[in-house]
Amino acid sequence: MAGALAGRVAVVTGASRGIGRATAVALGAAGAHVVALARSQGGLEELDDQIRQEGGTATLVPLDLKDVAALDRLGAALHERWGRLDILFGNAGLLGGLAPLGHFDPKIWDDVMAVNVTANWRLIRSLDPLLRAADAGRAIFVSSGSAHSCRAYWGPYSVSKAALEALARTYAAETATTAIKVMLVNPGPLRTRMRAAAMPGEDPETLRTPEDLAPHILRLAAPDWAESGKIYDFPTDRVLTPQRPA
Repeated sequence: MAGALAGRVAVVTGASRGIGRATAVALGAAGAHVVALARSQGGLEELDDQIRQEGGTATLVPLDLKDVAALDRLGAALHERWGRLDILFGNAGLLGGLAPLGHFDPKIWDDVMAVNVTANWRLIRSLDPLLRAADAGRAIFVSSGSAHSCRAYWGPYSVSKAALEALARTYAAETATTAIKVMLVNPGPLRTRMRAAAMPGEDPETLRTPEDLAPHILRLAAPDWAESGKIYDFPTDRVLTPQRPA
């Protein structure tokens, strides 16, 4: 994929670790300039070092995705510098812990919805004009099988990912006559910090890594990607069409 995304500009949320970090490095190695968002300044600086080691470039943006004013300013800053955005990778997410629905503290519920759903809507609101200005805008959002399985005790996370899928599919429908393509990604079980928190007894060595997933996300980000409003399912390496009611 070296040079396959040369000259393109990519925003990556949750870029300091896990899927976001692996994808940011892969995007940089493929020639894209990475605008990396995360709360941790130290994590972003480590990411920047890795991207540069791979021959890429990055702009570091330390912010909390609950800071909606900062997300609004992001669009203005990108417009001033590049006048467009080629790739939006909405990866950041919160698990919120595992408990019965009635036991969650309201602040945890609100935080999960703010990061997993509202922040992605704010990003669309802020960055949509820039994606439309690109010759092949790509918006990719990380979902989860939890959006459909609705297992006990995963309430805030499951609900937020279901809402995210509805958000992305709506955006895909609204951009169907444009050059923008909108995709969801189900990563499946990966060796991440969030997975370890959710499944503490699981052997992480049995899981694939974010680095295994990253090349597939680059496929979705490529200018020749033609699908929109669908889910890329990493465990089966298939593109799935969400079921519609009869």
